[in-house]
Amino acid sequence: MAEPDDTAILKAKLNQETARADWRELQPFFARGQTVAVAGDLDLIEVAVAFAEDRVEQIRQWRAQGRVDAVSDDQARAWFDAGQDMWTLVVKPWVLVQPVRPH
Repeated sequence: MAEPDDTAILKAKLNQETARADWRELQPFFARGQTVAVAGDLDLIEVAVAFAEDRVEQIRQWRAQGRVDAVSDDQARAWFDAGQDMWTLVVKPWVLVQPVRPH
């Protein structure tokens, strides 16, 4: 696990790398099995930190709760049809995606 200062630096870096994209733009990553859906109630940056720091137990817990997992075909189709805007964050080899909530 990283030192607290390292984690703070990582969070700041990841925050700057967060981008908004239409789900349709992310199709190549989905086709390669690289997209990971993050539930709307989770902090995308915190999830990215867990992936970057290889916090296996935390990720396993979120997966068991159905809050972080590979994007399913049905989910991808629904997002595609809706033209869903996503928050995205790359933590190689993964692209973490979280639907943008309407205001």
